[in-house]
Amino acid sequence: MALANFQFILILALVGIALPFIGVGVAWLLRPKKPNKLKTSTYECGVETYGDAWSQFKAQYYLFALIFVIFDIEAVFLFPWAVAYGGLGFYALLQALIFIFLLFDGLIYAWKTDALAWQ
Repeated sequence: MALANFQFILILALVGIALPFIGVGVAWLLRPKKPNKLKTSTYECGVETYGDAWSQFKAQYYLFALIFVIFDIEAVFLFPWAVAYGGLGFYALLQALIFIFLLFDGLIYAWKTDALAWQ
């Protein structure tokens, strides 16, 4: 009986693992296979590239993007809580306040380490 309960999870995991490979395989079979120099060249907004197309960005840009994503996820987690606020008790309010405090603490840390300074 216990093994039967996990068969659905095993099937779901196998489908989840196989699905990306199937999608990439179908795209590989259906793609046009006529490469030429123009198709394999770097495209930069319709402007001809000159020099090396690879450029290095500062790590601060990535830190800024990560901090944005973290606070964007904060909004995603807080929205369902705000919608269901009427049916939740004091314990849920306390959990939400702890969650907001931890994120605010992360914001203060990022601010003090100048991760938010745009240079």
